[in-house]
Amino acid sequence: MKTFCKLSILLLIATIWVSCDGDYRQKARGGFGEAVVIMDSTEWKSETAEALRQTYGEGIATLPTLPLEPLFDLQFRDFKNNDELEQLKRFKNIIIAAPIDDSTNTAEWVRALLSDEVENQVRNGESFAFPLQNKWYKDQWTMILTAPTDTALARQIQNSEKTLTDNLFEKEFQRWNEEVYGQGEQVELSDSLWTNHGWKIRIQHDWIKNIDTTYTENGEESHFLTMRRVLPENNRWFWAWWKDDVQDISYLDDNWINSKRDSLMKKWIRGSRDSSYVTTEYGRPVETEVFEMDGDLTHETLGTWRMTKDAMGGPFVNFTIYDEEADRLFILEFGQHAPKFKKRRFVRQFRTMLRTFTSDSTWQAGATQARVEN
Repeated sequence: MKTFCKLSILLLIATIWVSCDGDYRQKARGGFGEAVVIMDSTEWKSETAEALRQTYGEGIATLPTLPLEPLFDLQFRDFKNNDELEQLKRFKNIIIAAPIDDSTNTAEWVRALLSDEVENQVRNGESFAFPLQNKWYKDQWTMILTAPTDTALARQIQNSEKTLTDNLFEKEFQRWNEEVYGQGEQVELSDSLWTNHGWKIRIQHDWIKNIDTTYTENGEESHFLTMRRVLPENNRWFWAWWKDDVQDISYLDDNWINSKRDSLMKKWIRGSRDSSYVTTEYGRPVETEVFEMDGDLTHETLGTWRMTKDAMGGPFVNFTIYDEEADRLFILEFGQHAPKFKKRRFVRQFRTMLRTFTSDSTWQAGATQARVEN
């Protein structure tokens, strides 16, 4: 092994971005949802290796597929010389894991990538995870994980599970954004939603709008819109409900979201039989995470739907968003029926597309006609 040159601490802490205009390197290789774990082969059954499998390789309970698809497909790899290392450095998602003072090639490489100051932080238990972007190739994500011992590193990984996986998800959503809209999008349709309804999402080139209506129920006015993308053996749909003048959301929780979703789908997302409609499959996990997106409170719900009176089902992704500035509540959902396909990649696409949602916080109910005329 040749001795590796150390990087400065600045390269490690700061995300390394190289503009597309000036970066002529090749793109990293590998598919969506794949990650290469570089670790000495003698440690593939270590506590750290098991923690990585439980964190990055955990089965996705909200998908209807059995056996469960993992969050990421992990490939454990080792290297014996620089040529093998150069091949590993070509991959799109790379996790480098080793105790800081091990004698393995991977540990030596970790020390070469860290400055002396950062090494001391690791030994003192102050830091253990160091993300890098586009380090050796374009569109590349790398995570260095190290600690004083195998047990300590495993514990750090387990205690930071969500932070670690969210860091990789952020990169994957960026990639899916380019993939989903790279073949074209309907900018005019998206702009019409903004003009007529005060919100929009980016729409792929072959989605078709169906329902677009305003209705009154229990004396309250609401709005509903649907779109579909029908392909051979892969039927996908999107629906959106929204309500103006919502000033109190104290009732908004997981139960309200799912109850409201079910009532809307019973009314609008019907099956081919008169008595059939889409509803939530509560026999499988339904999980909701709350975060802020562009300053708006957002609930993301993942789970499985089923068709009443029929043997059909599939995954769904739902965003419930409250725009406090405009007093508007939105519920948006993607669903899919594609029994012959694995579901993870499509759910990732749906999660990416919902993240393009934007609300016009200056919107005022009843102002649509004035906006159109202007």
